[in-house]
Amino acid sequence: MASTDPNLGLSYGWAQGEHNWNGGMDANLKRLGAVVGLSVKDRDLTAPPAAPIDGERYIVAAGATGAWAGKSGQVAVRIAGAWEYHVPKPGWLCFLEDENKLSVYKASGWSPGIAV
Repeated sequence: MASTDPNLGLSYGWAQGEHNWNGGMDANLKRLGAVVGLSVKDRDLTAPPAAPIDGERYIVAAGATGAWAGKSGQVAVRIAGAWEYHVPKPGWLCFLEDENKLSVYKASGWSPGIAV
């Protein structure tokens, strides 16, 4: 049976030939692609963009609606035509593309950021 690491939530420790290795590894690779080298388009949107492109990432704003309802502060990633969500951990660093700032996630949420 696979275990889960406490930082990125990646699964590991499958026995050779164990069922669902491929499904678990696919989830690991999607998570790594979503959060390593994190750069988001925007963090002020309360609804998903009308025509999202696979690979786009956003920090969901407070009061979000539609597909993003209840996901405030999470990283929303468009993968294979669907939204996937990742709960940030303290220390995650993110480049905010529309603001040209770096922001860090703390226990109180995303920082205002510093210009780069």
